[in-house]
Amino acid sequence: MQSDKYNHISDTELLQRFNHDHNNEWLGILLQRYTLLLLGVCMKYLKNEEEAKDSVQQVFLKAITELHKYKVDYFKSWIYMVAKNHCLMQLRDKGKHAAEINERVMAAADDTEDKKSHIEKDNTLTNMAAALQQLNKEQQLCITLFYLEKKSYQEIADQTQFSMMQVKSHIQNGKRNLKLLIEKKQGS
Repeated sequence: MQSDKYNHISDTELLQRFNHDHNNEWLGILLQRYTLLLLGVCMKYLKNEEEAKDSVQQVFLKAITELHKYKVDYFKSWIYMVAKNHCLMQLRDKGKHAAEINERVMAAADDTEDKKSHIEKDNTLTNMAAALQQLNKEQQLCITLFYLEKKSYQEIADQTQFSMMQVKSHIQNGKRNLKLLIEKKQGS
């Protein structure tokens, strides 16, 4: 069927004919008139010629299967909105896919960060153990009892025979020396 011989028939009349006899031939003429418009709309949103062409075909199918469900007065506006909505759905679906990929990438990055964090903590603990060995015996003993064995100043004093003042001093000086030794180790 040639559409040229139907150029004199308005969109409204073609719609009326389609609604009257449900002959897809009338709809085909309308769709043919707006193929370039639909392609332009799809290109505008999708920015990809192949996807736009596929989308025009999808819009045609939707028009063929669903036009009879609606009371359409202005075919051009209706088909434009169908195309626009189709493209927005495509973009939304792509966005979901992109979001899923982004989530996976972020999860992988978090795993990498967690591994780095564990490695850094492991290195710090190794440096701390080495630094602890470099403290004098009194500081080493008081730090170990206070921080690792969670003993109180009084318990440490009772166990070591140091005075309370000596225990506090050994812990304070030991802590400062540990920090300096660890910083020195990490700086080299």
